[in-house]
Amino acid sequence: MAIYKLPYSDLNQLFAAIAANEKLYLPVDISEDEAAFRLWKEGDQMTKKLNTLRSAKDFFFPQVQPLAKFRRQGQTIEIMDDRTESEDFVIFGARACDVRSFDVLDRVFLEEPVDTQYQTRRQHSTVVSLACGRPGETCFCGSFGIDAAKAGGDVQAWHDGDNFYLEPLTDKGVKLIDSVSSLLTAGDQEAVDQVVEKIHTILARLPLAGLKPQDLRDKELETFNSPKWDELSSHCIGCGSCTFVCPTCQCFDIEDFKNGENVERYRCWDSCMYNEFTMMAAGTPRKTQKERFRQRFMHKLVYYPIKNDGMYSCVGCGRCLRKCPIQMNIVKVMKALEEEA
Repeated sequence: MAIYKLPYSDLNQLFAAIAANEKLYLPVDISEDEAAFRLWKEGDQMTKKLNTLRSAKDFFFPQVQPLAKFRRQGQTIEIMDDRTESEDFVIFGARACDVRSFDVLDRVFLEEPVDTQYQTRRQHSTVVSLACGRPGETCFCGSFGIDAAKAGGDVQAWHDGDNFYLEPLTDKGVKLIDSVSSLLTAGDQEAVDQVVEKIHTILARLPLAGLKPQDLRDKELETFNSPKWDELSSHCIGCGSCTFVCPTCQCFDIEDFKNGENVERYRCWDSCMYNEFTMMAAGTPRKTQKERFRQRFMHKLVYYPIKNDGMYSCVGCGRCLRKCPIQMNIVKVMKALEEEA
């Protein structure tokens, strides 16, 4: 499709034009070291940091999500629905890893039976991705076939310091570009190609550039019984940090909370790394930290690919590498399993 151009100095005008029609979320600095997606307001500047603290999956699978409210009056129970998933919104500045994570989550929540709240949020969203001008040393999205220079989404964007370039990829992307067309001019494909080439040069030099996952789909039982899990899990403290920053983790719990005369039902993130995860009357099926540790990485590297034509449930964003307090992460697991293979 066509490339459009906007002077970088006019970026706030673009944000204002988008926000005039629908809610706009973009990554902004929340501290000296961290950035997060926030609802845009006049004066907000898009962060120059590589990635947000938590991923953009919150927009479709929030950490805490109301499901229903119940009010009992005598023998009558009233069900109240106060969901707001039908609002149109734009996510601006999602990186390629987060864009791929939406595809991973789609295969979970849009499979029968469809999660209608997730589905509605996806239908009402427009994703504007942003190429990674300076990928970090903990990035390894290329291991899973993701191109940080061509991030995808409904509109993909690049900037070279002077200009912002946008390319619509879907009907929703074309609609968004049409709504702000008065701010845009025809873009230069050659300028975009130069940005892409620079990013590819950086990607080739990253410490994890040569990392490739083993195809373990026909070695499920072997991998499950590998003695490597004892060593790999031995220092894990089960804090769950890796799961809460991960763009593709899908574990959740459903709780009922009594609030006066009402009962509120909500869904909240959970973690397979917790010792009470999937707790039943008879106990938990995974009694040791080794079993819980193994479950997390078997799902990422074996179970999910088996069910989804080889697609991995990891997008190489590097968040778990940065946040694990004992430096035990999926990269070390992949390398250990590769050595064994």
